[in-house]
Amino acid sequence: MTAEAQQPQSEFAIQKIYTKDMSFETPNAPEIFQDEWKPELNLNLQTVAKLIEEDTYEVVLTVTVTVKSEGKMAFLCEVQQAGIFTLKDFPKEQMGIVQGSVCPSILFPYAREAVSDLVARGGFPQLLLAPINFDALYAQQLEQQTQGAAGATIH
Repeated sequence: MTAEAQQPQSEFAIQKIYTKDMSFETPNAPEIFQDEWKPELNLNLQTVAKLIEEDTYEVVLTVTVTVKSEGKMAFLCEVQQAGIFTLKDFPKEQMGIVQGSVCPSILFPYAREAVSDLVARGGFPQLLLAPINFDALYAQQLEQQTQGAAGATIH
């Protein structure tokens, strides 16, 4: 029997996609609407994966958008887009990339739509977030962790 035949087939399935939490704040309204609109956008992304039961994980992508105009806070929008995924028989070294890149890539379009909707309902011009390369972000995060671990061993 070959090694390939002995390896169980990995299984990936989406069980559910849902909005876990969302918030929108406009602390300087209505004054912010009277000022000239010169937006300065700050985008923060965070992904957390949690084992729910055997082979079933909840992955939560948190998208936080902070926009200032002329130094004043215009709005703060945060969306936690979540999904329940079946991740069965993945090799340990692949599990991180599935949870940190594949699942967030699936969740991001839903979060992007929610952010756009909240911003428009808040009375601001439409905000469409650019696509995100979660593979590159995950690789960058791994590199930072590796450098951090190497730096910690030097001390």
